[in-house]
Amino acid sequence: MRLLEGKIALVTGGSSGIGQATAVAFAREGAKVVVADVRVEGSEETLQMIKDIGGEAIFVKTDVTKAAEVEAMANKAVETYGRLDCAFNNAGFGGEIALITNSKEETWDRVIDINLKGVWLCMKYEVPHMLKQGSGAIVNTASVAGLVGTPSQAAYVASKHGIVGLTKSVALDYATSGIRVNAVCPGVIRTPMIGRRIEAKPKREAGYIAMEPMGRLGKPEEIAEAVVWLCSDAASFVTGHAMAVDGGLVAR
Repeated sequence: MRLLEGKIALVTGGSSGIGQATAVAFAREGAKVVVADVRVEGSEETLQMIKDIGGEAIFVKTDVTKAAEVEAMANKAVETYGRLDCAFNNAGFGGEIALITNSKEETWDRVIDINLKGVWLCMKYEVPHMLKQGSGAIVNTASVAGLVGTPSQAAYVASKHGIVGLTKSVALDYATSGIRVNAVCPGVIRTPMIGRRIEAKPKREAGYIAMEPMGRLGKPEEIAEAVVWLCSDAASFVTGHAMAVDGGLVAR
């Protein structure tokens, strides 16, 4: 029996990296998947990957900073498949690596809008559908930067700490309503975002690896497995939890 057999799952930021890997993992475990992203390119690849393993999925172009688009995304999932069982609110933006005195206000606004407001909006429009059916599981992408500080990334760290707090608060609000809300906190994962940073400064790769006690970067698929578990009935007594999947990074 597959972990999410017959479930309907939504993934934001599904065009690449952790979002893409999780969308495919959801399909592998029996869910029909709604792939959402502001980018069409990449999402088409995700849909094909799901089709290639015999899964079913649709794409909904969505900017998670815009309430009307997020509401339409959640509605489209229910209109298409009749319900919404699992939501992985994963869309995010890394921002810049800079001291706060050198940071741009517009970058702060964009990081907070996408990472924190985006997750807030997603839950705002996902929860009502889950309340109607009396069940649901939500996982938000935070980060180890939501558990500890990292230098020269004030906006990103603030946004990810905010997601952890938001997750806990909403989990408590709906703990008796059949809705579980958790966060996953990836360590340094070999995603396109990290890839771009390494490409800009190749010496960063050794530094990233040195951060990880396991001596390597994580894989998007390793985060996907944690998300699938948190969304499954195997995690039926887990809510309000920020799960580090980080190669031991925050254990130091």
